[in-house]
Amino acid sequence: MKKDIILSGVGGQGILSIATIIGYAAVENEMFLKQAEVHGMSQRGGDVQSHLRISDNKIYSDLIAEGKADLIIAVEPMEALRYLPYLCTDGWMITNTKPYINIPNYPDIESVIAKIDEQPKKVSLDADMIAKEIGTVKCMNMVMLGAASPYLDLPVEKLKEGIRTVFGRKGEKIVNMNLEAFDSGRKAAENK
Repeated sequence: MKKDIILSGVGGQGILSIATIIGYAAVENEMFLKQAEVHGMSQRGGDVQSHLRISDNKIYSDLIAEGKADLIIAVEPMEALRYLPYLCTDGWMITNTKPYINIPNYPDIESVIAKIDEQPKKVSLDADMIAKEIGTVKCMNMVMLGAASPYLDLPVEKLKEGIRTVFGRKGEKIVNMNLEAFDSGRKAAENK
């Protein structure tokens, strides 16, 4: 098994939490893992991205070449388009449709969504709305992780263990909210 994943979004949207949980699940499943991330502008609302490479064989590079990503998980639609050149021809794009408008010249959202809709293998959902229904938009990233989970080839229970580990210090209520967000995202993806 080999899976090359690009996570993309805007600072503060929880990209690094998603990466940590996927990494946890991969290591717990006795897989090799390499990760590279860029988050220098995250405090200013800049773009954040992470490359995750998971395999049952040794991995020698942490970066994913253009056209080689099996999966893009984008928590912001414009960021989904930014990394589209990295997606392989039979790869999946999982994206939030709710924009995070942090620049004055943000492109027309209908045009952005139309471009995403051209992708043959995609799951598009309003993860912010789903998270808000659960109780807080802060768990939107776990909605996105849940939506991506059918395409990760990792055991769901290992991903949930990762959620418990990452959010455990914040208390049981936060853990349960994030687990519910994960389950809601998975259900939304399965119904697409």
